[in-house]
Amino acid sequence: MNQEKVAELRKWMASNNVDLTYVSDPSHIAYFSGFDSNPMERILALFIPLDKDPFLFAPGLEVEDAKASSWEYDVIGYLDSEDPWAIIIAEINKRYGTPKKLAVEKGQLVLDRYQRLADAFTGTDFSADLTPLVQQLQLYKTEEECQRLIEAGSSADLAFEIGFKLVKAGATEESIVAEIEYELKKQGIKEMSFPTEVLAGPNAASPHGSPGKNTVKENELVLFDLGTIVNGYCSDATRTVACGKPTDRQKEIYDIVLEAQLKAQEAVKPGITAAALDKIARDVIESYGYGEYFNHRLGHGIGTTIHEFPSIVGGNDMEIKEGMCFSIEPGIYLPNDIGVRIEDCIFVTKDGCIPFTKTSKELIIL
Repeated sequence: MNQEKVAELRKWMASNNVDLTYVSDPSHIAYFSGFDSNPMERILALFIPLDKDPFLFAPGLEVEDAKASSWEYDVIGYLDSEDPWAIIIAEINKRYGTPKKLAVEKGQLVLDRYQRLADAFTGTDFSADLTPLVQQLQLYKTEEECQRLIEAGSSADLAFEIGFKLVKAGATEESIVAEIEYELKKQGIKEMSFPTEVLAGPNAASPHGSPGKNTVKENELVLFDLGTIVNGYCSDATRTVACGKPTDRQKEIYDIVLEAQLKAQEAVKPGITAAALDKIARDVIESYGYGEYFNHRLGHGIGTTIHEFPSIVGGNDMEIKEGMCFSIEPGIYLPNDIGVRIEDCIFVTKDGCIPFTKTSKELIIL
């Protein structure tokens, strides 16, 4: 259980006259409770009152795992044959009575689950939104959290090392993905933080492409976008490599993206804004005439989930501060031709930043 974050949550509850909070996002439940689970369609919920003991609600098949985690309080379970909401509502009534003001995650809670609570507690105020608070709590990483992100970054570097050795003419994208994940599992890295992308040639021109039976060909670029989960924290990094000798145009595009990535990363320091960082990278790419082909934001926060607050994008004047962690990932995507992206996730220090991944960003020719 993260006592420090729960204490911050309760301070927020007191200042907003909230007497009960319902945490519904499984990743946020893990963040506060220490119990990490994907319940699929089942109900996993965390209820934290202002001044009494909280309880964790979990599917019956996960109750013992929850009790074995760092969670220190009661775990209430239910069978698939039971109505989970009847049990939840009974527990709230028994433990806390009817809440006057109940905070929920408006950015995550689905309507039918909200409706069950609203129908049970007709006089309760549900106006308090927990989502912005969670975003703020996750915005600044502790030393322990940074260490976990560094470990996840190291395993991403290992994944690149494995993957680059598999690049050869005739290899399919999906076979390279399979080998990367198989080798990582053999070394105890059980989970990727998102579906691994290996995209060859024109396929790399889709920023969120899906690996398939497309084969790597001589003298084309191959984009790797991957990440792992280590001790509950994610990595996310992208490298683009060449199979055989790159053409002059391929190298030109690569060099532009590398210049944009390095300039933006070098500019990271407390006091600069998210919008200014995005502009630094975008200005580089636009200066070479490829601005329309950089069609996404520069970066996103990272932590226990792959996309967290903040968004490093034009129009976001949030000031960057020490302790924030986010990606720097410019790209150029020429449809049906060339795709290049280079990405590191970084930790903001008092006078700069430290990347979590160390794989070279110079164009690697395989």
